[in-house]
Amino acid sequence: MPYAGLYLLLLNLFSLTMTRADKIRAIRRKWRIPESWFIWLAAFGGGVGIYAGCRIFRHKIKHPKFMIGVPVMVVLQVIALGCLYFIISKMP
Repeated sequence: MPYAGLYLLLLNLFSLTMTRADKIRAIRRKWRIPESWFIWLAAFGGGVGIYAGCRIFRHKIKHPKFMIGVPVMVVLQVIALGCLYFIISKMP
């Protein structure tokens, strides 16, 4: 379990960095990072970093899938992890 925290920390820092990189690319009118990459990062646990990046850098704030979908995904992941922890802690 100690590696799970490190995994989530690194993935969320990476997600935050990717959001910033996409914002810079948008400003410079360069090739953009596909939105599907952000959704996949959120699905694998990087939702907090993506949502924080959207709010901090004011990037993709008009997209409901980022302002509503990503936080809902994070809440569902927290619930799932809580249930998993509860089940594992009750095992003999």
